[in-house]
Amino acid sequence: MTTSIIITLSILLLLAYLFEITTSRLKIPSVILLLALGFGVKLISTSLDIQVSNLNPILPILGTVGLILIVLEGSLELEIDRSKLRFIFKLLIISLLPIIILSFGIAYYLHYYEVIPLKMALSNAIPVGIISSAIAIPSARNLLSADKEFITYESSLSDIFGVIIFNFVALNDNFGTKTFGTFGIELLLMLVISFVATLLLAGFLNRIKHHIKFVPIIISIVLIYAISKEYHLPALLFILLFGLFMGNIDELRHIKFIQKFHPINFSRDVEKFREITTEIAFLIRASFFILFGFLLEMSDLLNSSTLLFAICITAGIFSIRFMTLRIFKIKTNPLLFIAPRGLITILLFLSIPLNAQIEQINKSLVTQVIILSALIMMFGLMKYKKPTTEHTEN
Repeated sequence: MTTSIIITLSILLLLAYLFEITTSRLKIPSVILLLALGFGVKLISTSLDIQVSNLNPILPILGTVGLILIVLEGSLELEIDRSKLRFIFKLLIISLLPIIILSFGIAYYLHYYEVIPLKMALSNAIPVGIISSAIAIPSARNLLSADKEFITYESSLSDIFGVIIFNFVALNDNFGTKTFGTFGIELLLMLVISFVATLLLAGFLNRIKHHIKFVPIIISIVLIYAISKEYHLPALLFILLFGLFMGNIDELRHIKFIQKFHPINFSRDVEKFREITTEIAFLIRASFFILFGFLLEMSDLLNSSTLLFAICITAGIFSIRFMTLRIFKIKTNPLLFIAPRGLITILLFLSIPLNAQIEQINKSLVTQVIILSALIMMFGLMKYKKPTTEHTEN
């Protein structure tokens, strides 16, 4: 039995790798193929009457670790200099605005037409308002560098803002001056923790000469994230800041303190760290979506009672995105189509307290929105033809 499990997992992950390297040619997002793969394994195991233990508790664990690694992977690739500060500020607004508009739009509909308390409705609406960096970043890998940078920044910031807003709404019963004051303190505390932890981990990477040093850093990052999340701090902020610091230490070499890290030599270690992070992120991401596909029920995909609402939400996602891109004079092709829902949506949906869950936003609806947004992204990327020469419009 153990050997069969190892063989099955090995074949599934090798197929996931095959999807990863062929996605640019097939123009099909790997998430669609991974979900289909997991669902196919479920059908085969059912037809062969193979009993499988309850795997639902594993999903949030894989999802959390995957989210950490994907945001870290994306932030390590981002380049920051003074010329990009205006662009980054613009992206802060672009990533935040759709979450607020869509989440409050859905919440007000549920409040006025379904007579659901506004706070409860908002807690349920926020997860579908967030772009999934786990899907968006890998899907943008073959775009122009400027478009890839846009998607990486936008989706990572969307994850961070989404988690912060979700925790703020879900964990507070009242929204007065004290609540906002506490939130400000938590944000400031997270910035201090991020600064200290980043310097400590960077110093560790710079000074340790042992041949095993990258995995302990990744484990430390996960640990800091988990502890911060346990105290309801915006932990993804640490992941983003750590990755930005590590990936841009060359840009900071004029600072006397940074020179102690020997930026030129340090950059080689950062490059190795980026490589191992990318490979582990692929492994966790692939496992998550295969497992999610395995746990899918046909009734969730074909639930007619939620399909119309899912279509309306998906239409709202891309309508708001179109208006936002046009307002900020960002080209719409192919960026308009890359607004998938996925890992972060599932994680936050599973995090909704039992006493705050509503029947209008359930597993069927979330699954349908994820599939619909991924299909729109797929068809958008299929129609897109990459220019032969690079240029920036952002």
